[in-house]
Amino acid sequence: MCQASLGTSVLLCAVSVAQSEDIQFNTDIMDLKDRANIDLSQFARKGFILPGTYELGISLNNQGLPARPVVFLPPDDDPKGSQACLNQALVEQLGLTDAAVKGLTWWHEEQCLDMASLKGMEARADLGTSTLYLSIPQAYLEYTNANWDPPSRWEEGIPGILLDYSLNAQTQRQSQEGIQGYNLSGNGVTGANLGSWRLRASWQTRINHQTGSGRPTEQSFDWTQYTAHRAIAPLRARLTIGEDFLNSDIFDSFRFTGASLVSDDNMLPPNLRGYAPEVSGVARGSARVVISQQGRVIKEVLVAAGPFRIQDLDSAVSGALDVRIEEADGSVQSFQIDTATIPYLTRPGQVRFKLAAGRPSDWQHQVNGPVFASGEFSWGVSNGWSLYGGGLGGDGYSALSLGIGRDLMAFGALSADMTQSRARLPQQSSQQGGSYRLSYSKRFDQTNSQVTFAGYRFSDSHFMSMGDFLSARDNLTGITPGRSKEMYTVSFNQQLQSLGLSAYLNYSHQTYWNQATNDRYNLTVARYFDIGRFRNINLSLTGYRNNFNNTKDDGMYLSLSMPWGNAGVVSFSGSYAASANTNAVGYSSQVGNTGNYTLRTGVSDGNADLSGYYSHRGSLAQIDGMANYRAGQYNSVGISLMGGATLTAEGGALHRISVLGGTRMLIDTDGVAGVPVGGYGSTVNSNYFGKAVVADVSSYYRNSVRIDVDKLADNAQATNSVVQGTLTEGAIGYRHFEVIAGEKVMAVIRLADGSVPPFGATVLNAKQQEAGMVTDAGNVYLSGLQRGEMLTVHWNNQEQCRLTLPQEIPTGMVTNLLLPCMKR
Repeated sequence: MCQASLGTSVLLCAVSVAQSEDIQFNTDIMDLKDRANIDLSQFARKGFILPGTYELGISLNNQGLPARPVVFLPPDDDPKGSQACLNQALVEQLGLTDAAVKGLTWWHEEQCLDMASLKGMEARADLGTSTLYLSIPQAYLEYTNANWDPPSRWEEGIPGILLDYSLNAQTQRQSQEGIQGYNLSGNGVTGANLGSWRLRASWQTRINHQTGSGRPTEQSFDWTQYTAHRAIAPLRARLTIGEDFLNSDIFDSFRFTGASLVSDDNMLPPNLRGYAPEVSGVARGSARVVISQQGRVIKEVLVAAGPFRIQDLDSAVSGALDVRIEEADGSVQSFQIDTATIPYLTRPGQVRFKLAAGRPSDWQHQVNGPVFASGEFSWGVSNGWSLYGGGLGGDGYSALSLGIGRDLMAFGALSADMTQSRARLPQQSSQQGGSYRLSYSKRFDQTNSQVTFAGYRFSDSHFMSMGDFLSARDNLTGITPGRSKEMYTVSFNQQLQSLGLSAYLNYSHQTYWNQATNDRYNLTVARYFDIGRFRNINLSLTGYRNNFNNTKDDGMYLSLSMPWGNAGVVSFSGSYAASANTNAVGYSSQVGNTGNYTLRTGVSDGNADLSGYYSHRGSLAQIDGMANYRAGQYNSVGISLMGGATLTAEGGALHRISVLGGTRMLIDTDGVAGVPVGGYGSTVNSNYFGKAVVADVSSYYRNSVRIDVDKLADNAQATNSVVQGTLTEGAIGYRHFEVIAGEKVMAVIRLADGSVPPFGATVLNAKQQEAGMVTDAGNVYLSGLQRGEMLTVHWNNQEQCRLTLPQEIPTGMVTNLLLPCMKR
């Protein structure tokens, strides 16, 4: 004998299962007042689902796929049964190998997959979680890993409009000169998604006003770039039409208007992806960092005093980047970095390519130069060897390049290439020259160190890049300023865990044939240690040099910090440079899970120095603020906002963002406001309409978005709390969570004739979600109730009556609310 309980008065026991999987219940052992009034039809067959269409999420080998309508039909050999009909569209999302697809068979007029044609495949539906669970042997599936799906599962998202922005405002007063003013700046992306196409327009603006300086207010607004791009999944490439920068691993970058088709490393599994550029530096105080390329602002961010590393730049950014560190006291550090790539290696048998054609143009959208075409490739010849090269040509200019790369296994990766150019200028005869380059990368596991990139390049005096050619072509003298001669660059990380020591070095040295040398290095050494009861003390020292355009800026930053309390850190810092020396003590701490702040006080060149920095990751925007005061010199206040708006036919929301114009996921919480949802960052709350946008998702990467059930309101519950998906670049994904929110109550249902619904009858709300199940004597525990809401009661597989909730719902488990249920 077996027993199971439901509430305090129900006992169920399945006593036999026939070969047809019909389940017989022994109702004699059930403690019921009316054994004849029972409806157990929905439990009579194991796993039985009534024929019909259901909106179900797909779980493939425990990996979530988007929800979709799934039809259940009776199989040809079992008219009383039901089976999920996996149609062609759903099967295409499973990521089956070509060999597996060729062996598939179908039923129901060739519309539904015959799961027997995939030996070992199983399917099970669970309406309680609205999920169809599929189990398929891995041999039938394309390559996947824990964070990456094959192209068959990539989603283009839904159509929509996005308005992303990054805004900065600062006000400053100089005590000695009596000058005060404000500065407003911003940049952003306006765009639309239509199918697989991403339409984007970038803008930037700046207003600078100073009272007492005698200069007029400076103001500007520019649309800096118009593009349309989409993924070409079979080629693992991105097609771009419009204004772009040449994306090349061989030739120097320049701006052009035209089209390009480029292999996209982001479409590869994470372990095969390339190197993304980063910007590092040291801010002497709270400062604004502006990263731009040929006049177009790429990123603008507020940073606290000390070393910083900006690592979230788009991996498609290439060429030289201009960096400005604008300090609160008005001083500016300027330098350039070259977004060099790791050695150009390709997996055996694979070919990577980059094609482009168009005309050079400027940031004012005017074409200036000849029509050109470029192409480059990298071919994995064998295990360890890669051959690469390419060409670029237009009227008056051509360049050819050839190189070879070698995986040296334990000794790292090395590549070498040579580029030959030929240029014909109106002012002089043709000239040709060469450029030679070596690149190296290596991780030393034995010493826990890594050479992220090390490179050397030499260009002779007659070599011209396309950018050099365009500059000389517009110069009456035919001489191009800043023609590169030699460049050394290295990025190095070292960890010595036994000593608690780490080091980071970024160094570049650039010489020119007709311009002053540029040098830049940034070296940071840090050590963690304990002293008595004080744990995790961190001592770090950063030295830097920027020698740019004959302007030298050398300095050093010293920091000593240790934890204090539950989430705080106390610190001492010293900033030493030719322009100013500052010593300060500070305190940093978290504000909940969404914010942090830093307070500093000290002395700068004999004057009192106070500053504060605050950062908040809100649902509507990322907010950063800073305030600075130096006695007798200046005071300033600044704030930055980074966010966006996403609008679709499924709804929209204001939200914070991480990448302008980037990928995002629109979340629908069934109209319930205040539901905390998130990806890998802090959560955001759904708005009044039950919509939220999660922007910390990655392209071509399996992202998980979940409801934080620990923060969910007491009167709300979610039938599923995690969804997954892989989105193409710039896509607006869409996911729906079934959330039930409302009052909970114990009630008694009475029919019009005074009887009660049968045991096992179900109560559904207006969204057709199950709000409760009837037990003995019409008792039912209902949840997710709204005042005045109409509910329906179902048994014998159909609706039987309806009831309306009162405007005032008494709460509590002991309440027995009487609810009359009337026929339609």
